[in-house]
Amino acid sequence: MEVIRDIAAFPQLSHAVVTSGTFDGVHVGHQKILKRVQQRAQQSNGQSVVITYWPHPRLVLFPEDNNLKLLSTIDERIEQLRSFGIDYLLIIPFTKEFSRTSSRSFISDVLVRAINTKVLVIGYDHRFGKNREGSFEHLKARSSQYGFEVEEIPRQDVDDIGVSSTKIRKALESGDIETANRYLGRPYSLTSVVEEGDKLGRTIGFPTANLSIPSPNKLIPAQGVYAVWAKLGEKRYPAMMNIGHRPTVEGKQLRLEVHLLDFNKDLYGQQLTVEFVEHLRKEKKFDGLDALKEQLDKDKEQAKQALQS
Repeated sequence: MEVIRDIAAFPQLSHAVVTSGTFDGVHVGHQKILKRVQQRAQQSNGQSVVITYWPHPRLVLFPEDNNLKLLSTIDERIEQLRSFGIDYLLIIPFTKEFSRTSSRSFISDVLVRAINTKVLVIGYDHRFGKNREGSFEHLKARSSQYGFEVEEIPRQDVDDIGVSSTKIRKALESGDIETANRYLGRPYSLTSVVEEGDKLGRTIGFPTANLSIPSPNKLIPAQGVYAVWAKLGEKRYPAMMNIGHRPTVEGKQLRLEVHLLDFNKDLYGQQLTVEFVEHLRKEKKFDGLDALKEQLDKDKEQAKQALQS
């Protein structure tokens, strides 16, 4: 997949099959669109193209709103899209100036002139252009004028509920990993660098990899203890993770601590990806380190069972 961050640098394609959106989380609804783009490109010997935007439009349009947390950083989104075999990814820098682009200009300048779109595949709720004025109807009305076909993909349901990034965020914020993972079609994950901690876990037999917060806007699931897979390079290790303030030792800062089961190597400075499998319990204050260790032993067994199932 070729990643391009400048519209002017985009190559002129013979038969571009395109989709456009923020694709936060690349959930099962997005995946349905991406698979259709690939299918249409293969049928026509064309090229599959994804247009996405960074920063997230809401971060630019409402900078004072600190409530938006994202399911994927731009680097995570790139890798998630790459896994679908997309040929070209165009990342348009989203600015206030770009937000004033009319739907008509977006069609003529981006879809037609820059990319030479022949087929456009969009989700049922896709909006674009200034004030989200553009819709499927706008595209349909102009498709014959500009010589492209537009195809709308219906809502993707899981358990009769329409999937959306918003619903996944709410599930994660409440610790409902099972629902979030079903909607994502894979385990929710975060990737970060292991930083040096105070080595307290090591003193009770539970050394931890302390992760830095990956991004101020990356969604961190609800505080508590989780069964997770820890991915280091190409290897995955069973692990458990605590998200919280460590009340037993009067901690103040939010910490992301991962204990890799039956693993005892130095991970400082290395990049670790954590895949969430199951929420085991809420964070709790114990009557000292002995009581904490006793609970962690129980958590470890529970995590092993969750990761085996």
